[in-house]
Amino acid sequence: MIEINWAEQAGHLRQNATGDASWNEIVASGLVRPTDKLAVDVGCGAGGMAKALAAAMPAGTVVAIDADADVLEEARAHTAGAVRCELVSMDDGPEPLRAAIGAPADLIWASASVHHAADQQAAIDALMSLLAPGGRLALAEGGLPSRCLPWDLGLGEPGLELRLDLAQDRWFAAMRDALPGSVPMTYGWTDALSRAGLVDVTTKSVLTEKPVPLSDADRADVVAGFQHRIERLTPGATQGHGHGHGSELPGELALPAADLAIWQQLLDPANEHYLGRRTDLAGLSVRSIHIGQTDRHART
Repeated sequence: MIEINWAEQAGHLRQNATGDASWNEIVASGLVRPTDKLAVDVGCGAGGMAKALAAAMPAGTVVAIDADADVLEEARAHTAGAVRCELVSMDDGPEPLRAAIGAPADLIWASASVHHAADQQAAIDALMSLLAPGGRLALAEGGLPSRCLPWDLGLGEPGLELRLDLAQDRWFAAMRDALPGSVPMTYGWTDALSRAGLVDVTTKSVLTEKPVPLSDADRADVVAGFQHRIERLTPGATQGHGHGHGSELPGELALPAADLAIWQQLLDPANEHYLGRRTDLAGLSVRSIHIGQTDRHART
């Protein structure tokens, strides 16, 4: 069974919040309107986007919401009092969220959080109900897989990063299947926003590319990102259950032994093939944001 232990992920989420600061600033500045008074980050992680939203609307209020206390503590530290942090689970439905927010929202942001809801459409419907007339719901979901490695590394079979993407996709499908009451969503995010009653639905994708050769800091981020992914897909890796002990990763979801042996060399600082010493690493990613808004003349 796959169930993420978010408390164990808190440190990784904090690293992401720091590493994604520039991307968050660009996206937040494009989402916030001059008239916005209340923005909400649902499933805020370590508060990277919440911090960027607060900077983009200094006269407004930003509420950061997460279901894990340890993760929310990281958000409090990262945002340093610039946002209001609330411990609420999206799985509890709209009313606890509504009470935590306190007023209809002008903007709701949810990045890689709705896909953890058993019924994704119901989650989107709930978030839509929290919007003010003309308010926007922005979901950061999907895009294109990041690309960091040359196709042929001179180790093992070429296409190592492509096979990692496939393994991660299998893991994701298993995670979705293991959610209690999981409901398949057999249509895209824009259709889901439209079905929730939102209008002017569209998708905007943001490309991020780091200059090559990467800086030492960017190279370290690439290595840390691969390390995180490989640990999750290593045979025997624990799949945490809340704050307790979880089961081991099912063998069929683990990386093949041949690929794992290559990754162990690439991620070992003492190995001659260590990624941290390569000058040909890249930092290319495309993330998609799906946006819809409520009717300006609707009643809340």
